[in-house]
Amino acid sequence: MEIPFTKMHGAGNDFVFLDCLKRDYGDLEALAKKLCDRRFGIGADQLLTVHPSKVADFKMEIYNADGGQVEMCGNGIRCFAKYVYDHGISKKRELEVETLAGIIRPRVVGELVEVDMGEPIVEGRKIPVNADGEIVNHPLEVDGKTYQVTCVSMGNPHCVLYLDDIDSLELEKIGPRFEHHAFFPKRVNTEFIKVLNPDEVKMRVWERGAGETWACGTGASAVTVAGVLAGKTERQLTLHLKGGDLSIEWRESNNRVYMTGGAEEVFRGTVNV
Repeated sequence: MEIPFTKMHGAGNDFVFLDCLKRDYGDLEALAKKLCDRRFGIGADQLLTVHPSKVADFKMEIYNADGGQVEMCGNGIRCFAKYVYDHGISKKRELEVETLAGIIRPRVVGELVEVDMGEPIVEGRKIPVNADGEIVNHPLEVDGKTYQVTCVSMGNPHCVLYLDDIDSLELEKIGPRFEHHAFFPKRVNTEFIKVLNPDEVKMRVWERGAGETWACGTGASAVTVAGVLAGKTERQLTLHLKGGDLSIEWRESNNRVYMTGGAEEVFRGTVNV
């Protein structure tokens, strides 16, 4: 089977896009494993697919490099908006996109995309974690060391912790320890943060099912919320990630999180599967 695809990235978080509006590609979980493989496939953090929707303009499905389907991806939804606009699939600059995390509303603004990421979830059992109430500066033992973590869901679960040095972290070692910790019943995305000042942080992220990625939009959103809850940062935040910068605002007026960042096409092609 010959499959046309588009490769895109948002701040270095990279994706393979498939247009499934008129064509069924079968087992997308198995296809994600093949296409996302960086040695034997195209190479990407995730496979994103475009589908018809009965409740929105389009439906976006998200498959990690390990084949697992997940609820949302902030960098992915920005790329999604640019993909359907630049490819002429939609003429609308403002979209409603159905995801497993609900309806997400991206807006193309010049070369950037602003996304209404919705309201954060801070109740422990709904994130989910195995504890009640807000999980703010919560002690969590990992590999014999206790970390103070703050947990937030942006449609998918995030664990945020603050360290003086994140550059020397062995994320390949510590990341899976958080991801598969018993405290997180659906696994977790983990953000390791160094605060530069109240309006600016440096971030590394370990994504469940994908490993360390160069950026994570839902993660950056969760970090902004966590920083306010933990008394570390302000409601408007610039986040420096390995792949570039993201701007996030958690608005007090409506409790919603807004993310602004780039979305770029890398190349198009066909692949035989």
